Amino acid sequence: MGSEREEMRKRQMQVHQEAAASVLQARHRMGNTPTNASNACCFCWCCCCSCSCLTVRNEDETIQRSTFESRTDKTTNCEESPKPTLEDTRSWAMSFERVMKSAAGRSCFRQFLRTEFSEENMMFWLACEELKKETNKTVVEEKVRQIYEDFISILSPKEVSLDSRVREVINRNMLEPTSHTFDDAQQQIYTLMQRDSYPRFINSSAYADLLKSLEESQSPAEP
Repeated sequence: MGSEREEMRKRQMQVHQEAAASVLQARHRMGNTPTNASNACCFCWCCCCSCSCLTVRNEDETIQRSTFESRTDKTTNCEESPKPTLEDTRSWAMSFERVMKSAAGRSCFRQFLRTEFSEENMMFWLACEELKKETNKTVVEEKVRQIYEDFISILSPKEVSLDSRVREVINRNMLEPTSHTFDDAQQQIYTLMQRDSYPRFINSSAYADLLKSLEESQSPAEP
């Protein structure tokens, strides 16, 4: 069994490296990478190897990455997000869609996911939403690479849980990155949160306490 897992791991690494090479080759043709990108080891942006090039980051890339991560990795609390109304909060119990369409709902649900150590699911979903808004091809390729490193790579501490079919779709899409590269993966994670985490969130003390707090704040003061 262990040998099978090791073989699968090696196969994933090989596919990841091939996809990475195709992305960087495309970027090089557009003039977005230095000429030394032809070195095979420098194709390994998915951190599958320990080559020295992984320790060096271009200054512009570092700035882009920090900006991107600040959008998806910032701390969010119900208290810090737009305050939900009682009507809005009650509607979250009707459907997961109501939660995800509400900025306050997403924030409170993400805080709940953090307590279950699965916040990366919401972070990945939000990153995909940001990616869909991007139209600049060069920026799209950079964001695709960052999302892959942060949430898809088997070596990432924030790797999301995806089945082999979706991973194969991603690896094919990586050959020609677009703003919809992770659509299948995003839908699978959405479904996972809907079926797994959402029912626990609605039945949690955090949700009950929020409702109680909002109800009390709207109750008329006693004379």
